[in-house]
Amino acid sequence: MPLKTHLDETPTLNLTPMIDIVFLLIIFFMVGTKFTENEKQIGLDVPEVNDVGALTSAPEKMLVNLFKDGRITLDRQEVNLEQLHLQLTQAKAEYQDLGVLVRGDADIPFQNVATVLNTCRQAGISEMGISVRLAIR
Repeated sequence: MPLKTHLDETPTLNLTPMIDIVFLLIIFFMVGTKFTENEKQIGLDVPEVNDVGALTSAPEKMLVNLFKDGRITLDRQEVNLEQLHLQLTQAKAEYQDLGVLVRGDADIPFQNVATVLNTCRQAGISEMGISVRLAIR
């Protein structure tokens, strides 16, 4: 059995191909970015279409909150009854299947809730709900 009398060289890793690929990718993305900038600057008159509504499905139900002090909020934005009616009418025009969830403080008169529900109905909203929580025994 022959004995090894000399030491093998330590293996080396050739990084040249990896560096070449990295430089090619950098150049590719730099050139691609330039094309998108130029494309945005082209002056075109794009065709017009009629407004047929939203292309996406209706969002989750809009949330109407009624507070003890008489404040009304629609999706965390404070509104009065007229603004509520206007915003719901605009949203209903965009999304035909729009729904509303009404949450009222437990201590407010039910008349306030009924008034808000009536405003929602006048705005054309047919899917309405009232939020309650289960009592813990």
